[in-house]
Amino acid sequence: MTKIPILVVEDDAAINRLLCEALSGAGYDPAGAFSGSEALLALDAKPWKCVILDLMLPGKPGGEVLQAIRKRANVPVVVLSAKTDKESKLELLGGGADDYITKPFDVDELLARVSALLRRFTEYAACASEGELSYLDIRMNPDAREVTVGGEAVHLTLREYELLRLFLRHPRKVYSRSNLYESVWGADFFGDERTVNVHVSNLRAKLNGLSPHKHIRAVWGVGFRLAE
Repeated sequence: MTKIPILVVEDDAAINRLLCEALSGAGYDPAGAFSGSEALLALDAKPWKCVILDLMLPGKPGGEVLQAIRKRANVPVVVLSAKTDKESKLELLGGGADDYITKPFDVDELLARVSALLRRFTEYAACASEGELSYLDIRMNPDAREVTVGGEAVHLTLREYELLRLFLRHPRKVYSRSNLYESVWGADFFGDERTVNVHVSNLRAKLNGLSPHKHIRAVWGVGFRLAE
């Protein structure tokens, strides 16, 4: 069976080696990059299925690497960060990370997060057979994993894509934050419901930036729905 390739971007050689050994032991095919510049080269060299990304990197900061990833692919990204406050974590998720883990971290927990992300990514890809989804000027092509708004391509993270897919499948339904959390993150996520607000806000900004419609609106005291 083909092993899943995972890119580990971490400048500390000991931590990079530890992560690669743990991922290899779990059945993955990891490779290490030790700077932001090296990570960008690696991204062009191979179709990675997941990226573990440290933010404090030489050459090019992790935040810039994350932005570059988001412009190139919908690959799931787990960010490693020394920041422990909730606001910083939510900011990371809003910046395009699919998950985060703070240093020092437990290797087993990191492996669990990677496994959960990859599982949801696979489940998500398996839904491609449902055909194109559309609402107003939004078009989603699950086969190609592409989203356009008014004919313009929009790059979404895995969570943003899953949220939009849920909204498009039931465009008149009002989702509570708990509904969205359970449907998109499931029991595998280690955060809280404020994470939903960050991702919905980020998704709304991307959609509204390409359209005269205000696609997602808040329903006071309830949650969110697609705007009519």
